Amino acid sequence: MSSTGGKRPILRADKRYSSGGAKAAAGKAGSKPTPKKAAPKKVSKAASNKAARSKAKPKKTTRKTRRAPVRRGPIGWIRGLIGFVMRLIWLVFWRTSLVAGLVLAGAVFFFYAQLPPFTEQIDGRTRGSVTMMDREGEVFAWRGEQFDSITSIDQVSPDLKNAVVAAEDKRFYWHLGVSPRGVASAIRINLSEGRSALSGHGGSTLTQQTAKLLCLGVPYDPSAGLTEAQYEAECRRGTIGRKLKEAVYSLAMELKYTKDEILVIYFNRAYLGASARGFEAAAQRYFGVPARNLDPAQAAMLAGLLPAPTRYAPTNNLQRSQDRADTVVRLMYDQGYLSEAERDQAWAHPAVLSEAAQAQTGGYFADWVMDSRPELFSRGTAEDMLLRTTLDQGIQRSAEEAVQFIFQEKVKAGSEAQAAIVVMSADGAVRAMVGGRETRVSGAFNRATMAKRQTGSSFKPFVYAAAMDLGYGPLDRVTDEPYCVEIPGQPNYCPKNYSREFKGRVTLTEALASSLNIPAVKISEFVGRENVRKIASDFGIDNELAVGPALALGVSESTLLEMSGAYAGILNGGSSVTPYGIVELQLETAYGPVDLDLQAANGTPGNDMAKGGIGERVITEQAARNLVYMMSRVVEAGTGQRAKLGDRPAAGKTGTTQAARDAWFIGFTADYVAGVWMGYDDNTPLSGVTGGGLPTEIWHEAMLRIHEGLPVTPLPMDLPQPTAAPRSPGSSATASSTPQAPAQPQKRDTVAERLLKEVGNIFGRRN
Repeated sequence: MSSTGGKRPILRADKRYSSGGAKAAAGKAGSKPTPKKAAPKKVSKAASNKAARSKAKPKKTTRKTRRAPVRRGPIGWIRGLIGFVMRLIWLVFWRTSLVAGLVLAGAVFFFYAQLPPFTEQIDGRTRGSVTMMDREGEVFAWRGEQFDSITSIDQVSPDLKNAVVAAEDKRFYWHLGVSPRGVASAIRINLSEGRSALSGHGGSTLTQQTAKLLCLGVPYDPSAGLTEAQYEAECRRGTIGRKLKEAVYSLAMELKYTKDEILVIYFNRAYLGASARGFEAAAQRYFGVPARNLDPAQAAMLAGLLPAPTRYAPTNNLQRSQDRADTVVRLMYDQGYLSEAERDQAWAHPAVLSEAAQAQTGGYFADWVMDSRPELFSRGTAEDMLLRTTLDQGIQRSAEEAVQFIFQEKVKAGSEAQAAIVVMSADGAVRAMVGGRETRVSGAFNRATMAKRQTGSSFKPFVYAAAMDLGYGPLDRVTDEPYCVEIPGQPNYCPKNYSREFKGRVTLTEALASSLNIPAVKISEFVGRENVRKIASDFGIDNELAVGPALALGVSESTLLEMSGAYAGILNGGSSVTPYGIVELQLETAYGPVDLDLQAANGTPGNDMAKGGIGERVITEQAARNLVYMMSRVVEAGTGQRAKLGDRPAAGKTGTTQAARDAWFIGFTADYVAGVWMGYDDNTPLSGVTGGGLPTEIWHEAMLRIHEGLPVTPLPMDLPQPTAAPRSPGSSATASSTPQAPAQPQKRDTVAERLLKEVGNIFGRRN
């Protein structure tokens, strides 16, 4: 056995060369042999590996370095300040957000807990229907929600559902009740159109609109002192606080109800014009079909009504409604609800009114009756109601035909001028009403009852009524001459005649017939402006009347209905008249029909819709008869000659306001009073039109048709008897005239006598 202990010896090659190549070879050849080095010490394997690692990875030399000092120059300070502010903002932001989120969540869950079941929200204010009959008992219009409510989304056409979503809220099925993107878009549009950020477009979602229709959960309470119209106006207020509450309420609704349930509530409560509340009522009202059978064109028309129901109602302006529906059809196509063929079909065959809808819109008269309906109905009742009215459908057609004829024959194409006409009996029973050129409409702006316009010279009869009531006669005289009224603290008021001429000495009848301004102001100043104001007010001019001398020239505003009613008071002998439209009122109850007393239904005696429009006496009967004679001369020989009706006596007065912005003719026969107004809605001056022109011609055309077949009846007037010495109120003290002894005045009360003595120096001498 070898000394190696059985292990094979390690073989090592001889080191043939040293590190220097040539030098080592030379040494091997002839130099002395190099003595052997001592054998290396035997090391362990671990030590060998450690040494190898040490050779492979050189030892890192560490040296302690000093950090350079931070230099705090201006930039450093600014950076530090910005960093501090940003950290502070972030700290405040997340804490504020946390608090706001908790508050919002609490508010949402508060409203959530208050929300009733879905079925109770469908419609909390259901009313019965209203059927209106004319004076002969024929049905001519109906109003109200007489159709069943929609209780499931399956009860409406899919086209209607899609049309409403496409037109009002295309993200309805994706948002949580509020659409920040929609709000931002609305603000951008408002600012681009020159309005404030919150004026105009609101960016409301359908859920928010439904919340508004629900009045944020506050039901209507008549005992709160608000009418239903005031209640709804309060619900529509757009203050920031109410908008925030509306958003929270909408979030709660989204948690409580499904999307389709929210739509059902909306479909029942949305107002769609022509007194139709809810899509079922509107579908029946306009098209005579249930909501489930609406086609795309009809659905688009109904959805198009939502932004402005009265403006876009097809009973108001069918063409405008169709144009709006075309826009909704395009939106439905763009959002994938209609195919190209369905879109083209809807455009090619737009929705039209059903025959029943066209025949029974009721027009302006029915709208007026509904707006002035008794308080009982305005509070809301579930019973159907039957109203017998004063409307005469024959007279209504005559008035409509007269307006259409004059505009077709004598008004240039493209003119936007408007006209209105009211016809009534001497007791105030309204027989016909046209509130604009579009005669067969519903829910439109009624210029006969809503437009308050300056009356111009049509106000002058009230000035002369005051003089007649003080005992003056139609043949008394006044001097038409340069004249000024002193006004403390202001320049003198110096009226001018329309012709800029002076007529000298004229009778009161001539002054009214020629519509002279200076005599009218003189007489008003003589009898007293307060006396004129009181007579006009007592006759039914229920507006704030001017206090200055221009009162006599009609600078005050009134409606055509009021003015026509005041003239009816002159015709009936001097008693006031309140125009009315309802004769009888009947409720259809479960126990049968019940007749209601109108004054009891109205809650107050003398309501403007109660039967019997004649009130208290305003001027004496003799004064009224004198005034009727004077106004008849306006038609026979004055500014209203175009109103002549052949051998039928007529009386009236023309009126033209400053810059011809309004033109009037109001007149009467023994049978009917009719008033006509003409002008622009935006107060643009009329071109070449005065009260004695087109308004008088409309009046003439209407009254010819209305009186066809009626016997000729004389006007209630007395022909004046000339006296030896007629009096002359209104001449200037400086007027050149020969002094005459005063004639014996007609009998007057003592107040009038004192007034004559105090201001007699205003007037000229009697001749």
